[in-house]
Amino acid sequence: MKSSVLMTDTIFPDTALEEGVFKKEGVEFNISPSHDLETLAELGKDADALLVVYAKISAELIHKLNNCKVIVKAGIGYNNIDVKAASEKGIIVANVPDYCQDEVADHTFGMFLALARKICHLDSQVAKGTWDANQGKDAPRLRGKKFGLLGCGAIGQQVALRARAFGLDVVGYDPYSSSELLSKHHIDKIDDLEEFLHDVDYLSLHLPLTEETRHIIDKSSLEKMKESALIINTSRGGLVQENDLYAALIEKRVAGAALDVLEFEPPRSAPELSSLSNVIITPHTAFLSQDSVSELRTKASQEVAKTINHGTPKNRVN
Repeated sequence: MKSSVLMTDTIFPDTALEEGVFKKEGVEFNISPSHDLETLAELGKDADALLVVYAKISAELIHKLNNCKVIVKAGIGYNNIDVKAASEKGIIVANVPDYCQDEVADHTFGMFLALARKICHLDSQVAKGTWDANQGKDAPRLRGKKFGLLGCGAIGQQVALRARAFGLDVVGYDPYSSSELLSKHHIDKIDDLEEFLHDVDYLSLHLPLTEETRHIIDKSSLEKMKESALIINTSRGGLVQENDLYAALIEKRVAGAALDVLEFEPPRSAPELSSLSNVIITPHTAFLSQDSVSELRTKASQEVAKTINHGTPKNRVN
């Protein structure tokens, strides 16, 4: 009898890529018409694997899976999967952390440049009929400023490469990375978070969302930063307490923010934030390109097949 995988949900126009991988690997492929608990429990109870995009994989659902060996998230963040419950049941959880590093790094630095050089604001003024070069006179010179990476994993390291090309001095705070490793990527490590926040001119977030990191940027941390600081977040929306950020922006305690992710998507607080001329918001699109989505879908499917057929995924998270 063939091993089987249930794809719980999809945002993609078809499932041809997934079907191709599983056919080649001899795995039966099914897709659920709905990602409500009852449907997933019924269709997934005997499946060997789940392939998940945004569906909530709760402890209640996991307890109903009789045969599941692996749950693979088609993406980087896996907050929609109850990893603890999966671990307790002996189910491997895996993700695809390496599919869009260049795209996210490019988007991060593109948003930073647009914010620092006031590109979006100036463009909107021209569209309104205002031709006033002086509206850009407060843009800072970038060379020699400190570009801070809060989190220095693979994407942070790619951002560092781009920042150095613009003459920025790159510093990083990451308790899980050694000074030796970061120095190979020309990132000067700062071990104290308060010192790091105080020193940086520009702050770019590259952290997973955990209980430890949730709202790591809040009123307290914002008060430690320079009034001229710019904040860029292309990582996880929950890292930033958006009401605190909004207050800091209107009170001019920080100079601007560029956000590709928000705590609630579609947003609750974005209309307020997006009304500010020193804020840029894009709709969680940093990971997207003509190539990244097909890469993600292929790698996620291969993780499923690799685990079913050989017992070990490349990127296990539990």
